[in-house]
Amino acid sequence: MFLKKLTLHNYRNYEHVEFATDSSVNMFVGPNAQGKTNLLESIYVLALTKSHRTHQDKEWIGWNAERAHIHGEIEKRYGACTLDLQVSAQGKRAKVNGLEQRKLSDFIGQLNVVMFAPEDLEIVKGAPGVRRRFLDMEIGQVQPSYLHDLSQYQKVLVQRNNLLKQMQHSSSLGTQLEVWNEQLVQFGIKIMKKRQSFINKLQVWAETIHQSITNRAEQLSIAYHPSFPYDDSSQQSVIFDQFMVKLSQARDQEVRRGTTLYGPHRDDLLFQINEKDVQTYGSQGQQRTTALSLKLAEIECIREEVGEYPILLLDDVLSELDSFRQTQLIETFQGKVQTFITTTGVESVKMDRLTHAALFHVQNGKLI
Repeated sequence: MFLKKLTLHNYRNYEHVEFATDSSVNMFVGPNAQGKTNLLESIYVLALTKSHRTHQDKEWIGWNAERAHIHGEIEKRYGACTLDLQVSAQGKRAKVNGLEQRKLSDFIGQLNVVMFAPEDLEIVKGAPGVRRRFLDMEIGQVQPSYLHDLSQYQKVLVQRNNLLKQMQHSSSLGTQLEVWNEQLVQFGIKIMKKRQSFINKLQVWAETIHQSITNRAEQLSIAYHPSFPYDDSSQQSVIFDQFMVKLSQARDQEVRRGTTLYGPHRDDLLFQINEKDVQTYGSQGQQRTTALSLKLAEIECIREEVGEYPILLLDDVLSELDSFRQTQLIETFQGKVQTFITTTGVESVKMDRLTHAALFHVQNGKLI
């Protein structure tokens, strides 16, 4: 997968910029607050229709503009395609090869990306919500049906929570709750099964990569930590019954609190090094190495799923890594993954390890 051309109109601080490249490694160099991260974000948004930085789409639109537009020309294994994403106060409009897509889920997955930024350390040491968002973004771009199931689950969850609050004042709504329970479980199980499958694949790659980075001194394990224990090898009907029983057991507590206590919206990931919790007991170096292993494993998981490597976006991350980890990262993507890198200066990057890297200087929303 190769991004040949990127065009932005009124995207953040870019009134208009057109960027074309034939290089597999592209470096955007310049001081902070000039727009380097905005370029990488626009590629991420073109892939996922969401930002890794904000939940407010309107922030993408440039000052005094009514809409932002991102255009990309992509070379894929089975040919070229053009992608267009327009964002305005009315919402998003997406086109593939000039044809408007009725659903954004039909657009997502045309371009696959892996973003690695300093804040990705939060996947390891941050709140569970950060890890759930990581799972949702990565699974969603290779399995569009996952996004549909997740969207439906979240709609049911809102309705169920509203009903639980109403039940604090009226106990006659129990029959309605059973209807919402069945829908919650129906979509919830699909999400849980897909998360478990993705994590199983991620674990295989992450363990091997982590051993390489640590010279086999450490063993990394990644475990899915659902909101209630269940046997993933069981038939879906068995898990359905287990989930329904859990909701039934928690009914009084959920009514008192007015919220749903079990389901994928409360899942988590557990990272362990040599059987010790990285979040609680890991050093900063171990947490960084875990995050790095996770991102490198993500690249391989996407390749397995779609048949070609995604594009790698490194936002000011090389300067955050020591010499050894930086070398490991470069050797992983060099020659096989098109990579876009932002940095304030090349002196912090092991340029001798990079071959045929193209340098672009960014200044005040312009490439010079």
